[in-house]
Amino acid sequence: MVDETSNRILREYLTDSRQSFREVARKIGVSSGTVASRVKEMEEEGVIKKYTSLLDYERLGFDLTVITEITVSKGMMMDVGGEIAEMGQTIGVYNVTGDSDIMVLAKFRTRSDLNNFTKSILKLPYVERTRTHLVLNTIKEDFGLMP
Repeated sequence: MVDETSNRILREYLTDSRQSFREVARKIGVSSGTVASRVKEMEEEGVIKKYTSLLDYERLGFDLTVITEITVSKGMMMDVGGEIAEMGQTIGVYNVTGDSDIMVLAKFRTRSDLNNFTKSILKLPYVERTRTHLVLNTIKEDFGLMP
């Protein structure tokens, strides 16, 4: 379980992951040793999975964002989802409740790339159908914020 101090450390790193242990310690009022040990503990426990950058996909040429609903037969959601997760365009693959079994969030440079991706999914065993939603405007997309 992550306590309030660890939460404060996480919030600081989600705001700016390039901060040193010393900078975070100063901001939240603990020692840099506390920050270092908490970060190491959270890494070991899998709370912190990896270090990365938050990208502006549109500036990188990925102008198309889609959400694809997928219906899967014979209870093979996890297998199908795992195959889709390996596709380079996906940034999120979720097993969900409701009319669909899997929701995929993906980014593409061109309609042709999207078309090829959709056809690849439809060729997978156990995929019954897809329904793709093209995102017109991104109002919020920030996977780093905590409540």
